[in-house]
Amino acid sequence: MQYRSGKEIRQLFVNFWESKGAHHYKSFSLVPDDPSLLFTIAGMVPFKKYYLGLEEPEYARAVTSQKCVRTNDIENVGHTARHHTFFEMLGNFSWGGYFKRESLTWGWEFLTQVLGLDGGRMYATIYKDDQEAFDIWTKEIGMPESHLVLNGEDENFWFMGPQGPCGPDSEILYDQGEEFSCGPDCHPGCDCDRFLEIWNHVFTQYDRQADGSFKPLPRKNIDTGMGLERLASLIQGVRNDFETDLFTPLMKKAGDIAGVRYGENGQSDLALKVISDHVRAVCFMIADGILPANDGQGYVLRRLIRRAARYGRLIGINKPFINDVIPAVIELMGDPYAELGENRLTIEKIVEIEENGFGKTIRQGSELLDAEVKAALESAGKTLSGAAAFQLYDTFGFPLELTREICAERGVSVDEEEFKKEMEQQRERARSSSKQIANNVIKGNVFNALANEFGATDFVGYEKSECNTKVRALVREGRKVDALGEGEEGMVLLESSPFYAERGGQIGDTGLIKGDGVLAVVKDSTYPFGELNVQTVAVTKGTLRVGQSVLAQVDADRHLAVARNHTATHILHAVLGKVLGGHVRQNGSLVSDRFLRFDYTHYEAPSREQLEEIETLANAAILTDRPVTTVVTDLEAAKASGAKALFEEKYGQTVRVVSVGDFSSELCGGTHVSSSGTIGSLKIVSEESIGSGIRRITAVTGMTTVRLLQELSRTADELSARLAVKRPLLIEKVRGMEEEIKELKRQIDGMSRARLAGSIDGLIAKKALAGGAVNLYIGRVDGQDMELLRESGDKFKDGDPKAVFVVFSKAAEDKVQILCMLGEEAQKKKLHAGKIVKELAALVGGSGGGRPNMAQAGGKEPAKIDAAIAAAVDLVAKFIGA
Repeated sequence: MQYRSGKEIRQLFVNFWESKGAHHYKSFSLVPDDPSLLFTIAGMVPFKKYYLGLEEPEYARAVTSQKCVRTNDIENVGHTARHHTFFEMLGNFSWGGYFKRESLTWGWEFLTQVLGLDGGRMYATIYKDDQEAFDIWTKEIGMPESHLVLNGEDENFWFMGPQGPCGPDSEILYDQGEEFSCGPDCHPGCDCDRFLEIWNHVFTQYDRQADGSFKPLPRKNIDTGMGLERLASLIQGVRNDFETDLFTPLMKKAGDIAGVRYGENGQSDLALKVISDHVRAVCFMIADGILPANDGQGYVLRRLIRRAARYGRLIGINKPFINDVIPAVIELMGDPYAELGENRLTIEKIVEIEENGFGKTIRQGSELLDAEVKAALESAGKTLSGAAAFQLYDTFGFPLELTREICAERGVSVDEEEFKKEMEQQRERARSSSKQIANNVIKGNVFNALANEFGATDFVGYEKSECNTKVRALVREGRKVDALGEGEEGMVLLESSPFYAERGGQIGDTGLIKGDGVLAVVKDSTYPFGELNVQTVAVTKGTLRVGQSVLAQVDADRHLAVARNHTATHILHAVLGKVLGGHVRQNGSLVSDRFLRFDYTHYEAPSREQLEEIETLANAAILTDRPVTTVVTDLEAAKASGAKALFEEKYGQTVRVVSVGDFSSELCGGTHVSSSGTIGSLKIVSEESIGSGIRRITAVTGMTTVRLLQELSRTADELSARLAVKRPLLIEKVRGMEEEIKELKRQIDGMSRARLAGSIDGLIAKKALAGGAVNLYIGRVDGQDMELLRESGDKFKDGDPKAVFVVFSKAAEDKVQILCMLGEEAQKKKLHAGKIVKELAALVGGSGGGRPNMAQAGGKEPAKIDAAIAAAVDLVAKFIGA
């Protein structure tokens, strides 16, 4: 068997199936077009709509090398030979183009003739009643019956759900030899690595009915999947996936940074495996538009970055290092996955921010965790409390998984039930939204039925702002109705609609629906299900009925204001890339008639000069009145032309490309002005951070800019009048006033401190102890800051070397402050300020300590201050042995 690199195997697979008439789809995004999935977890996920019959496939045969992420067994990564978070799934697919015979015989041809695997060492599992597969394997391929394993539904029958497409499958296994065996009872299908599962072929040929019976599908389909990493380990003759050329360059790079070498130490080997796996996943996730967050996909990304960083610390890398491994990932994978190189700056900046932030988190939380683990080790159950785990999660950002791992390494378990209870209490407020979710489900069911009945709405809003149409359906309170009367509100489905429905960040159109004796105000336009464009209306006159002929009119002025802001958003996007760098990517937007809001990836706040340059370049693009054009084309041609495709959008094969001259080109389904000059102007209102590596610009255009400037002008005029200075001199005047105020505050503060210091003197009592060996100055001064108390203490001990200065103060929120300071002579009398305040603090429900000459403490029970003062005399006397 000839050695093949992972790159070669991938290309050989694609080439082979292309030779069988398959269309090669480049890998789809890790972000699936399926709300039930967090990530793309298998090669068939992007084609699910074809298997369900929701859409007709463009090609009858297909082949992919699909990026996948699975995180259900993340703790096993590195501990086993084949667990990964990111992996590549090689797959061939057919929707009526070929079926079982071709899938198995061609698959056998690829394995034995293209890759050179020994057919005599291969086995196959099949469904026990699949006689067709049995005959293909034994009679056509020639596999001995002793190499076939017949299983039941649990092992070799695939179901998409309780009802719908399903069918038997057949898995190909390879016997790696007795050295991989688990013992004398080893057999194909056991958990050891001797009989390695390499390729599963699913034959979708039935439609399971509600009663559990099976009906043959009119079109039989094929879905196969084979892990590239697993296949590479077999071809390259190594014992685990991490020793293939898909991982070794990454482990070597991480090892060089740490000063360790793979194969020398089991613990460092584990760390290198985890780091190489996680850094691969991190690069691909960020390249596909996923950003760190506290939930969803972003939480998984943040967790992977933190796990990689922590495993780096376990092998001695005590500084940010992940960015030093990223170039090795791009060099290894950047050829088939160009998005890695294209987004390198973004990947590195996001990782830098996250890893630096986690370094701070580790430092802040480690002290608490160490103390809690120490206490747990001393307890009978050696268990970290769920409350402590939750505090680490909530305050310091330690994921439960990280706390669990650290504790496990030190022989401590975590009370996860208590953690869940703490988490549940925090989520209590979110429960109030459940009713709204239920309402949405009801609506979804109604509009799902309407979509099945009528299909997509005929949207004519790109060409016209009004049209004659008919009312197809009416919905009120989640149910279909025949009519909406005067004063009632509901939702209208029109046969043709000029109203743009909310999508892609652009708000929906409003306007009017007019008919014979009826008038309805359109308050919003949305897509409640699929391509169903629906208007929310309030009937102000007459009765609106199903089947009625009406005139639908868009509010043209509002529509134009929205279009101005949408085209301005495209211009702003292009300018941000020019000024801040090519790593800038859109991360969300809101386009309304009043303003535009644009979220983008960037690692720091733009300077004032950069914001001014952004504003200037945007307005220059507007004032040159560039033509805004729209071209409808296929997705690949659009991307090849350089048009920007946004990660949060899902595109079909036919797309609209909106261009502003040669300045900007984006895939976009929104509405736009005909030329940039129509925008008028753009003014940035605010720029702020909204998350790690994500920033937001809010801006206005058109007449809104004029009104804003008028308001600012009025404000400047009023300030000029009140301060009796001309507008150009306002800033100078304000600066002078600030200096005057600062000086007056300094003078007032000085007088106040002198007065307060004098009042403190009057509240302090003096008592000689040990025959005059020390003088105790003690008292209570409420509401004073610690700095002023220390100044008073300095005065007492400087004036009296034998001074023991102790003062209590009731501070805000019923807190107690205690300060103890010792003069030089007092320190020679066995006295220690830290020990004194520690015992005094215990009397008022607190704790503290400090140096021998000065210490401070806090408490929670101000009602006990007077009793503590009374006890202080005996306490100080005890320390000096009097």
